Amino acid sequence: MTFERVLAALVFAACIALLVRLAVGARLRARGDAELRRALRAARGMAMSIRHRREAARAADAAIKRARERGEWDGNVYKPKSFRKPPRDKMH
Repeated sequence: MTFERVLAALVFAACIALLVRLAVGARLRARGDAELRRALRAARGMAMSIRHRREAARAADAAIKRARERGEWDGNVYKPKSFRKPPRDKMH
């Protein structure tokens, strides 16, 4: 199928859905609108959850990479370079 046919089918389906929405009563329309809002909110929440997981994974990977580059391992003990004491000043 071509892009134009898919787009035309989507527009046609949207028009039919809006026509059916106008044909039903006010109570059923309100109920359908509430269900649609609920479904859209759930979809948005799922998308945000996926996005946050990806960002958390990236942040964790970056932290692990920084930790590997900024220290030394002695067996299973990690010693960051920032924990090293500065050399003592012999002048005083």
